[in-house]
Amino acid sequence: MPFHSPVVILFVTERSLTTILKAESMRILDIVLKKPTLKILLTATFLLCVFPLFARDVEITVEDTELSLPLEGAVIRSWDGKEFVCDAEGKALISVPDGRPVVIQGAYPGYESGRLIVAVGSEKFTLGLRLLGIMESRELVIEASRPGNSETKTGRSVGVTEREIAQTAEIGIIEDVMTSIKLLPGVGYAGMFNALPSIRGGDPYDMRAYLDGYYIDNPYHWGGGFSIFDPRMVQSAQLSHGVFSARHGHTISGLLEVSAKKPSSTETEFELGINTSAANFNLSVPLFRKGGIMFMGRVTYYDPVIWLAKQMIPLIPELEVINAVRVAPYIRNGTITADYRFYDNLELQATGFWGMDGVGASYKNGPTTEDGLTSKSDIVFDYTNYQGFITTALSWNPRNDMLFKTALGTGYHQQKIGGNIENYVRKYFSTTTWMGQDLSSILSGFKNPYEFDTETLIESDTTNFNVQGRADYDWELGKGFLVAAGVQEMFSIYSTYSDFHLRVETLFSDLSGQDQFKVRAQLDPLSPLGFFPDTFYQALLVNYPTGYTSGVKNKLFTTSGYTLVEYNSSDKRFGAELGLRLDHFYLLGEGFSISTTPVLNPRLNTDFVLFKGKGIFQSMTLSAGTGLFSSINNLVTMAEERFNLTGGKPNRSWTSVLGTNIEFPDGISLNIEGYYKYIFDRAYIPVELQIGDIQPKPYLDGEGRVWGIDAMLQKLQSRYWDGWISYSFSWARYRDPHAGDGGLGASGGNRGDAWYFPSYHRFHNLNLVLNIKPVPRINIYTRFGFASGTQLAKIAGPIISYPVYVMEENIFIEKFRRASVRDENNRTTPSLPLDIKFSILSDNEKGKTHYELYVAVENVLALLYNAQGNTSFNSYTGKEDTGSNSASYEIPIPIPSFGFRISY
Repeated sequence: MPFHSPVVILFVTERSLTTILKAESMRILDIVLKKPTLKILLTATFLLCVFPLFARDVEITVEDTELSLPLEGAVIRSWDGKEFVCDAEGKALISVPDGRPVVIQGAYPGYESGRLIVAVGSEKFTLGLRLLGIMESRELVIEASRPGNSETKTGRSVGVTEREIAQTAEIGIIEDVMTSIKLLPGVGYAGMFNALPSIRGGDPYDMRAYLDGYYIDNPYHWGGGFSIFDPRMVQSAQLSHGVFSARHGHTISGLLEVSAKKPSSTETEFELGINTSAANFNLSVPLFRKGGIMFMGRVTYYDPVIWLAKQMIPLIPELEVINAVRVAPYIRNGTITADYRFYDNLELQATGFWGMDGVGASYKNGPTTEDGLTSKSDIVFDYTNYQGFITTALSWNPRNDMLFKTALGTGYHQQKIGGNIENYVRKYFSTTTWMGQDLSSILSGFKNPYEFDTETLIESDTTNFNVQGRADYDWELGKGFLVAAGVQEMFSIYSTYSDFHLRVETLFSDLSGQDQFKVRAQLDPLSPLGFFPDTFYQALLVNYPTGYTSGVKNKLFTTSGYTLVEYNSSDKRFGAELGLRLDHFYLLGEGFSISTTPVLNPRLNTDFVLFKGKGIFQSMTLSAGTGLFSSINNLVTMAEERFNLTGGKPNRSWTSVLGTNIEFPDGISLNIEGYYKYIFDRAYIPVELQIGDIQPKPYLDGEGRVWGIDAMLQKLQSRYWDGWISYSFSWARYRDPHAGDGGLGASGGNRGDAWYFPSYHRFHNLNLVLNIKPVPRINIYTRFGFASGTQLAKIAGPIISYPVYVMEENIFIEKFRRASVRDENNRTTPSLPLDIKFSILSDNEKGKTHYELYVAVENVLALLYNAQGNTSFNSYTGKEDTGSNSASYEIPIPIPSFGFRISY
């Protein structure tokens, strides 16, 4: 479970913020669900499908001036700064103002940039570009960086451009590219403070991140609350969640490919930004017109905010809780990207990242007395995270039809966690009769009121150092064929020290036979009879100490290779890619080793253009793909000799996808995909709680079956409005054959042999993203979402008291429990996120200085509605809380944010 953002401490101090009169909240919810939401969805669907607003659209064709060949993938920068990517025919549809001419720019790798005046009265224009040097073939162009573009391919991936990231990710307490990714089809709703969504029913930790050719071990801040990908450092992002190319691997769920911004080779550029929690800067410097270097940085500034809040405590006593923050939550990171073209056919690129984040808190509460319970607590928590990496890539075209690329990178990650929780309670027994048994004679010899102290200690220090290298070779054979091959080697050193101790409570009947004997040996001598009857033990809870200490230093060798063949017909109506990938893992630990059998992952993708230019349809494409994938579970990398893992297997999945893409006029497209995924050889780790010790027991035979449908109706960027509606249905069930039913485990391992829905599973996820631009300087961004509930235990009885025997302390205390059962049909209520952002853009069309100012509110409906789960209760008094618990980690109030940036 990721650590959810400590920012919550700053904003939520009282549960009263979540309590609303039930009748009133249900009335408001009824209004929200039945009227405005339905209107929003119907109106947006109508707009996206049939109503091209106001715009004067013109068709721009970009072609090679000398050969008159269309330049697929060319980027057109419109008069208002927006970017459009040309299709297979070199065409793009853009919107321009009525009544006056405007100037647009065109760019394509290996070509000189060009300008074109779009005059009044015409609807079609041609922009010709001239070569800078040698001719680059179609495949080599795909390998080149296309400014502002990310690849979206039916059945393989979906991408977001720099402009779309700016619209959807630059919002909130911490601006994060994952905010944009979580709006895409196939991505499960995860809430505001969680950058670990489920991808097409997969485990959130199965997703891998890949920045400029480098696999990142831990791309997160605050334990998964946010990602390291600042929107102002990212040029484009692509989520591959289908049957993607054999060039990539190390995941059975999804691959997030992120491209950092690249420096300009001709101009010095500077950008400065400030938002709710952080300040950002970008500086790009050219290098002899052959390349450039860019510096990017981000730093949060909660430190002065916390300091100011502490100075105001005498005036506002309610801010006393701020004293608990010893180290203000912080994020500090920097990125450097550089490229240099030595010759027309030789280019060097490099990307470096360094970041750190953390928080420190010390909270004391009490002593307080309520409902006969006197209690106090003392909590100390420290979290620090360091990470950094550098990667370089060299691209060489030995001939016009060949590309050879090598990459080498190294990285480091360290995470430290320390915590100490002390609790004290004092209370009289409310009864001495449990389950029809009068225990007054037994309890007479014990303290009443009882006093009880508990302490939980957590200490963890995890580091990872790795080196990665790969080489790729592409060769265009002609007549539409391309062959490619590559190899990759990754070497990692994992080192961890973990030590935590706590007390847990278990029914006596659920203890192992050995632990039951230990309890009887301590407890029976306290009975006047010398023993207690079995009926007494049936109603008994046992509180006992347990813990886990681990010291690991493992080395992991990962070897991969691939080969593939691509084919595209001359008329571009049929395309296919057939690839084979090989992955092998070898783990070397202290006193043991684990070696997997090399696994073969064949993959096949095909695309058929069924027709073009029929009625309202510009084109219709059918895509199909199937393939195998493999990865190694992060928990397995921390294996120890005592785990007795004699044989090794990587996680595996077989995925098949069938999809169609329909293009309509005015930049409207509809993409629908159906998929099935069978997961096998999945690692899961059941945990057995014993008196004094926790025993993890890993297995490598877990299964999963996932199927679903994703759909996306999108309107490409235009003058007056754009956006998309994405919908996902997912059915995902898992099975852990050798696990018990204790309810404890990591990566599964807690549901026994039965098939179950995982905790993160949601059947339905819907997102509406709409940008309205009434005038060129103003953009109104709205995001509305609907996510069905997650699995929820079903209450199966009243809250009742139990006698609890505390081992080692040799006392009895009273606790309250409520029986619950797992019900596959019982879920939390839906989540309804609504975010609104109002942006003002600069109107300096001809100048070099541009700015943007935005104000936004996330979780707008929070005061009216929050997803709900079961009610909670005080385990020492049995008092049930009013209302139900929030079903997520959301802050139950609307969250305002702002941002300003200026660029030159």
